[in-house]
Amino acid sequence: MTYSQYAFVKAFINERTQNWITAHIQMFEFFGGVTPMLVPDNATTAVDRKNSDWYTPALNKTYHEMAEHYNIAIIPARIRKPKDKPNVEGSVGIISTWITAALRNEQFFSLAELNEAIRKKLADHNARKFQKKECSRISLFLGEEKPLLAPLPATPFELAEWKQATVQFNYHIAVDRMYYSVPYQYIKNKVDVRVTDTTIEIFYNHSRIASHRRLHGRPGQYSTVTEHMPQDHQKYLEWNGDRFRRWADSIGASTSKVVNAILTSGRVEQQSYRSCMGLLKLAEKHSPARLETACAKALTFSSSPSYKSIKNILASMKDDPAAQSANAKETTQPRGITRGARYYGGKRS
Repeated sequence: MTYSQYAFVKAFINERTQNWITAHIQMFEFFGGVTPMLVPDNATTAVDRKNSDWYTPALNKTYHEMAEHYNIAIIPARIRKPKDKPNVEGSVGIISTWITAALRNEQFFSLAELNEAIRKKLADHNARKFQKKECSRISLFLGEEKPLLAPLPATPFELAEWKQATVQFNYHIAVDRMYYSVPYQYIKNKVDVRVTDTTIEIFYNHSRIASHRRLHGRPGQYSTVTEHMPQDHQKYLEWNGDRFRRWADSIGASTSKVVNAILTSGRVEQQSYRSCMGLLKLAEKHSPARLETACAKALTFSSSPSYKSIKNILASMKDDPAAQSANAKETTQPRGITRGARYYGGKRS
């Protein structure tokens, strides 16, 4: 703090965005309020150097969001200009003596253990009287500065990370190996993604187009909003194992066997729904009768044929209609000698 030199000190592993923002949040809570202005170092964690110049420093997106949340003006110090924050530079020197140097011979086995020791030394430092004043940092802060601080917001700032993603052809984006739906009209577009511990927000041209609860646990999970899907995809949502079986029974015995084999092929039945939907599309494309013929042929090769094998059989039948009719005739005619007695010299009865 500028006037009282009341200090907040905490150790972090590094100065990356997550730790940088967490330090600010904990500092505001330590002070019990918010100053109208903040002067940080010109660190890359704070300042977007690519889009900044000497006159108009640009804050990184997350840091700017934090400033908006706490309604605070952030004015980064210039590079290699310690006079922009002389009180901070002086406090760093004092803290190096009374805290860092005091702990230099001690060994700590965790960051929490180190911070506990720092907390005790900091309390002593803030309570120690000035050499030329009859007061301490904490008494000066409580009496002169704290009443002037703005109150803390109702909720602390929630740390967010910004990423870019491209909307895939299945109208989902990938974030940390999880998949979140976006309105299908944005397929192939690049979007900005705001990631917090609890929420995924998706923006296009600074407008929010989707929001999801963040998925945790097993990679590869999907969060899909029905309204994001094209109309012809939405009609498949109500399909389940029993409905796929009833549909297959209406086509024929072979299709029924294939669908049942596919539904029982995975560890979880839902894993096979895509293959069953693929068979449904094949019936729409080629006709139910041809699908039944392809399934019958596939069952002669394997007791549990895959969607891909049936698709390939239908493709070959399409390329060779004569083979298709010959195969159909072969399955209906009884096997045996068909040349007749006359061929072998006998009389026809």
